[in-house]
This record gives sequence, structure tokens and C-alpha cells, in this order.
Amino acid sequence: MIQLILSGAIAFLVSVFLTPVLIRKFSAEGLGQEIREEGPKSHFRKRGTPTMGGIAIIVGVLAGYFVSHVVTFIQTGVGPSASGLLVLFLMLAMGGLGFADDFIKLYKGRNLGLNKTAKLLGQLAAALVFGMLLLQFPDATGLTPGSTNLSLTRDISILNLAPGPVWIGMIVFLVFVYIVIAAWTNAVNLTDGLDGLAAGTTALLLGTYTAITFWQFRNSCEVSLGAGCYEVRDPLDISVIAVAGLGACLGFLWWNAAPAKIFMGDTGSLALGGLVAGLSFVTKTELLMIIIGFIFVMEVASVAIQIAVFQTTGKRVFRMAPIHHHFENGGWAETTVVVRFWLLAGIFNMLGAAIFYSDWLSQVGVFQ
Repeated sequence: MIQLILSGAIAFLVSVFLTPVLIRKFSAEGLGQEIREEGPKSHFRKRGTPTMGGIAIIVGVLAGYFVSHVVTFIQTGVGPSASGLLVLFLMLAMGGLGFADDFIKLYKGRNLGLNKTAKLLGQLAAALVFGMLLLQFPDATGLTPGSTNLSLTRDISILNLAPGPVWIGMIVFLVFVYIVIAAWTNAVNLTDGLDGLAAGTTALLLGTYTAITFWQFRNSCEVSLGAGCYEVRDPLDISVIAVAGLGACLGFLWWNAAPAKIFMGDTGSLALGGLVAGLSFVTKTELLMIIIGFIFVMEVASVAIQIAVFQTTGKRVFRMAPIHHHFENGGWAETTVVVRFWLLAGIFNMLGAAIFYSDWLSQVGVFQ
């Protein structure tokens, strides 16, 4: 528990104190956000607001995770785990892709950075490496950071993503990994359109996953083999990352809440998307993440629906997509949209947590 508190506190402090440094530096160099011409007119006042604040989130997560591990290593001799390092790898890979996108935008002074092909190829490369490494590094019991089974609150053995010959199964599994990573990174990126919306929503999700992963640790099959135990490799270390992400998001939100002094940019949104995707794999809760992160799902779904309907009928379902702009163009104040979306996010986080806990109760026979 001390390690979790230390990780979250350090991540928060690093993020909350590093962000104003970035604000001053980027403001002095004139590195400000460009605004879409077709976007809400009220957003034009935000032009020039410093961006790439996601750097503070990434540094905060790394500081919280590794400093807490230094303290733990001195006391116990236990260092970072394979699962934890894999999640950090995915976060950094996606954050690096986002940084390249932001850098191009700022260098050329336009709202378009990397083209879609470059982004997809970058996501594909990271997904292939991450997917292959998920099935490596078995512990003493043979448990790897990930599995080829699709999971809700734990592996569903009848939903194996790698059936048949090994090479065919691996291809199917890697395709699935790529789809999940691309979906979550793009979903968080699309949600990052209003002051504090993505940071606050992600903080709620990471708070829920801090509790879920700690519960998996307390009821790990490695600690106590019994009814309802979880076959998850390194659950405590995953919890350390989740709480570091929570602290870093809250520290950044201090400056990103309306009126935002800085934006996270693609550097932050893609990194957080990678963090969310990575957590879903190593906790074996890919399907549960869809419920807990439903606001992100709703955002990306609204864009897909808007495009599909417009291309087939020439009409628009929403005033503007993603869906938060639909409400904004309907007369809602930006802060009203953000707070109500946070409330919805909280509801779906509680629903996901309830489903997770209910499964454990059913496994231990409470409902029998």
C-alpha cells in the first residue's frame, strides 16, 4: 500500500509542478495550438494555447513508477516486473508517436501533423512488438503478462483468439492487439477536445483500475490458490502504474481544467490511450475496459456513425462529431459538457467495478 501511495503522490507532484514549466517554455517559444477552422467558433480564442503538455503526464508516470520501485528495491530487493515494463513501453511508444505528430504541427504551424498512414504504421509496429512480448516472460508458474483468450473480468477459455495452427493463431491474436491499441489511442485522442475532458475521464478510469488491480493482487492465485483467485501476472506492479497514471492526470488537470492553460496534445492523448490499452491486456479485462471507458467508446463511435451516415445519405446525425461538440454546438457551455461527461464516466466506472466485483462474489459462491 505504501508503494501505491508513493507512486501516486510522486506522479502528481511531478506533473503539477512540471506543467507550469512547460507552459512558460512553450509560451516563450510561441509553440501554441492551432484550431480547426471547421470546429466550434468558441474555440478560436484557444488558438496559441501551449500544447504538448502530455510530456508532464508521461514524466509523472515514469517518475512515480520508478522512484517507488527504487524505495521498494532498497527494502525488498524486488524491481520492476515484465508486465509493468510492457505497459510503460506501449505508453512511451504511443507517446513518442504523438510527440512526432505535435512537433510537425507546431513546426509547420498547422493543425495537421503526421498523416493517417504514418500514424497507423507507427501503431502497427508498436502493437506487433507489444503483442509478441505479451506472450513471453513466464513467471515461476508459467503465467505470462497476457494471454490469447478474450477476457471480461478474467480469461474466457471458450473465446480463444489464437485457435488452429500456431502461426495462424498468432496472426489473429496480433491483429486483435493492433485493433485494440489503435481503437483506444484514437478514442482518447478524439475525446481530448474540451478543457479537462480527456484528463478527467482518464483519471476516473485509472482510479477504478487502481482498485481493480489491487483487488487482483489481494486475491491472486499466486498468493492464495482458491475460489475466485485471479491468474494475473504482477497485479501489484500493474496497480503501481495505474495509480501513477491517476496522479499524473490529476496533476495535469490542475492546469488543463477550464480555462486550460495548456493542452496535452497528441503526446498526452496517445500515451494515455496506450496506457489504457496496455492495462486492459495485462489485467485480462479487454471487454470490461469497454464498459469502464465507455465515454471514450461513445466518442469514437459518434465519429464512425457520423462518417458512415454522411457518406451513405449525405446527412449528419450529429451537429458535429465527436459527440461532445454536438452538445457544445447545441448551446451547452463547455464546462457543462465536461462536467456531465465526467458524471457519465463516473457512472460507467461504477458499473464496470460492480460487474468486476459481482464476478468475484459469484466465483466464491456468495450468489449460490
